[in-house]
Amino acid sequence: MSGNHQTLALLLFSAFVAVTLGITTWAGRNRRGSAEEFYAGGRLFSPMENGFAIAGDYMSAASFLGISGLIALFGYDGLLYSVGFLVAWLVVLFLVAELVRNCGRFTLADVVAARMSERPVRIAAGTSSVAVSVLYLVAQMVGAGALVALLLGGEGEAAQAWTVIGVGALMVVYVSLGGMRATTWIQIVKAVLLMGGAIALTVLVLVRFHGDFDQLLRTAAERSGHGDDFLAPGLKYGGDWIARFDFISLGLALVLGTAGLPHILSRFYTVPTARAARRSVVWSIGLIGGFYLMTIVLGFGAAAIVGPEVVRGSNAAGNTAVPLLALDLGGGAASTGGTVLFAIVAAIAFATILAVVAGITLASSASVAHDLYASLRRRRSRPRSEVAVARAAAVGIGMVAIALGLLARDLNVAFLVGLAFAVAASANLPVLLYSLFWRGFTTRGAVWSVYGGLIPAVVLVLLSPVVSGSPDSLFPGVDFQYFPLQNPGLVSIPLGFLAGWLGTVTSAESPDEAKHAETEVRSLTGAGAV
Repeated sequence: MSGNHQTLALLLFSAFVAVTLGITTWAGRNRRGSAEEFYAGGRLFSPMENGFAIAGDYMSAASFLGISGLIALFGYDGLLYSVGFLVAWLVVLFLVAELVRNCGRFTLADVVAARMSERPVRIAAGTSSVAVSVLYLVAQMVGAGALVALLLGGEGEAAQAWTVIGVGALMVVYVSLGGMRATTWIQIVKAVLLMGGAIALTVLVLVRFHGDFDQLLRTAAERSGHGDDFLAPGLKYGGDWIARFDFISLGLALVLGTAGLPHILSRFYTVPTARAARRSVVWSIGLIGGFYLMTIVLGFGAAAIVGPEVVRGSNAAGNTAVPLLALDLGGGAASTGGTVLFAIVAAIAFATILAVVAGITLASSASVAHDLYASLRRRRSRPRSEVAVARAAAVGIGMVAIALGLLARDLNVAFLVGLAFAVAASANLPVLLYSLFWRGFTTRGAVWSVYGGLIPAVVLVLLSPVVSGSPDSLFPGVDFQYFPLQNPGLVSIPLGFLAGWLGTVTSAESPDEAKHAETEVRSLTGAGAV
């Protein structure tokens, strides 16, 4: 990229960082210092505000950069991510949004522990929440690094590493100083910017093809080198039985994983009532649905206008397809319009990453402080403030995410998020659904359900082609690949449900009928909810 691209993009990066730090400072001055303020923003947000914030939290770098890149490289098969992410919101709306808001206070463990022995359940649920959050954070770090590598012409590995470190440092500042109030307003600003940028690019792509979407698809197929196969299933997931099972596994993870994401569930606690939580999801579905429809146009637009080879040459995983598309739509690398549009899109993508990492870090630090610390500390020891522990946890989680982000810099961000969704669907969703709907569920069942999904999911990822055994893996020089699928969801999700059932039926503990009745009434009516 030229010096003009770099200068303008960096100026826009700096402007957004300055605005978000200003929001954080404002939120820090206006907070009361309570756990409710830090974790839930005082529960003062309206459904519309929270809906925009949920959309901002959900539409991550994986959505803006990764999905469009996969569509540009693999055509029809890349659409699975757009469809999966969108359909997942129906699961959230119908099964968990209102019930979670009524039953919990700050975290997923609050819902499960309402009718169980608190300590083992909180430790298990807190552990899985941190694991999911760290995986999700890695994807955002990789997206940030890919943006800067593109900005510096692919020659800035040191700058790419420093960018990952800088993003990690900023997310720690946002969370530790501003809490949920600052994080929410950053996500609202980011959602508005992202929707505006996506709408502008979509309109420009359609104008380039005179509104003829059929011509757009034909041109994309021609430039792909695959012809009509580019528009048909099977280019990425149709080669053999392993690829087809991977397709099913990924679909299950995407559709079921959203309802188990800690940073999404925590957003339902920022509104005053369950009805407001439900209306928040309706707002977010409208925004998210429109956005994912636009990623389809952007992905095929990148294939038709930029070309898959150019996209792959810039970033093997396709993470830079949208910025390259913006550069071409603006008039090319040598034009003022191309420079401006590229810089704006790069800045929006960077804003997307900063906002999402803030939300994930807040949710994971809340799990560490509210669940793990509160359960593990000795009763006779002098307890530290939960909020102070959460701030310290944000620093530790940030350091882990930075290290893993540097390691996984060459993987597609949408693919990395797919792994996080698989772990969430395996460890968090079974225990959540059992707790809400199964009268006979016990503490042993809850603990077994979490670990029975979490451990297989993590182990299968470590033994998969993602980590070793292929040129594109994290450690291409070694081979301890024993599990053929890239996404473990097809195996680990049923294991999570099976472990929860097995733990319950083999438990000597009798389920507490009174607590279940209380939880059921609270979840359905909101009576007694915080």
